[in-house]
Amino acid sequence: MKRALNFNAGPAALPEAVLAKAEKEMMNYRSSGMGVMELSHRSKEFEDINEQTMNLMRSLLSIPDDYEILFLQGGASLQFTMVPMNLLEEGSSASYVLTGTWAEKALKEAQKIGNAVIAASSKDVNYRSIPSTSKFDIPDDSSYLHITTNNTIYGTQWHSFPESLPTPLVADMSSDILSRPLNLSSFGLIYAGAQKNLGPSGVTVVIIHKDLLKRSKTGLPSMLNYQVQAASKSLYNTPPTLSIYFLKLVLEWAEALGGVKQLEMMNKEKAALLYDAIDRSDGFYKGHAEKPSRSLMNITFTLANEDLTSAFLQEAEESGFIGLAGHRSVGGCRASTYNAVPFENVEKLADFMNRFRNRN
Repeated sequence: MKRALNFNAGPAALPEAVLAKAEKEMMNYRSSGMGVMELSHRSKEFEDINEQTMNLMRSLLSIPDDYEILFLQGGASLQFTMVPMNLLEEGSSASYVLTGTWAEKALKEAQKIGNAVIAASSKDVNYRSIPSTSKFDIPDDSSYLHITTNNTIYGTQWHSFPESLPTPLVADMSSDILSRPLNLSSFGLIYAGAQKNLGPSGVTVVIIHKDLLKRSKTGLPSMLNYQVQAASKSLYNTPPTLSIYFLKLVLEWAEALGGVKQLEMMNKEKAALLYDAIDRSDGFYKGHAEKPSRSLMNITFTLANEDLTSAFLQEAEESGFIGLAGHRSVGGCRASTYNAVPFENVEKLADFMNRFRNRN
């Protein structure tokens, strides 16, 4: 079967080895006579899947014991609400760094819960860069500082993280988690929807320092309370069992490849191919992000006009490339080169970009 050259921004490509293993186990997981989606979430088989997935996550990202790992539902968008509900202390504020659409949405949801303010923003330059930490304005009473580590729409990424902050750092890592090593001690809480680097849509990973769990108020709805979810090992209700199973398979695949350092090297090589095609095009392709802030996950660029952009996207689709249109809010083009996108597919795209430029 011919596979698409998939550059979708999310849900995104999954490793073919993962899909093949899932296909093999689809009808009969570990001689149970059932597929994973048929298993009770209280069964020994699924409890093992849940525990193995957490252990793999802890090992690959070097997560210390003083952090809890939660598998939740609702995507990163629900975390926009859960974070302030659980962490925004009474009489204090929450600080947000705006680097794109998703950071704006996170701020908007937090403002429904309490006092949430802008600590820094690059909106004045159309989100082409990551703000300097020297420009942060964090109120003394801030309960946390929220950042979005990779900005899928604008193609920017934090390449280093704020340190020695007066307040815990909270990060939406939906589109670059597992793409590079992390120093978890810099963060109070990390959350990530799975559908870009971790697996299919349906499960959201939350990594939270145990000290922050104490902030969760007893009056919160149980499903939205981090303490409740941690106490039940993310099994308070029926979890997204199939998505967690796929997450386990992706983590096993990443471990077999050599871990996060190997993935980071591969991601740098893939991104370099496309940025080289942009930079060597004499302005035919124009990257949106400033070079120091360029994302390794989402390469965004424009062409001279709409007609040329439409021709590029049409010819790309005819050649088997999927998902290269930019986000509807900004237009242009975008290639998402997440962990599972093979190097050879990126090579083919870079070659197509060069050939299209030569013809036009």
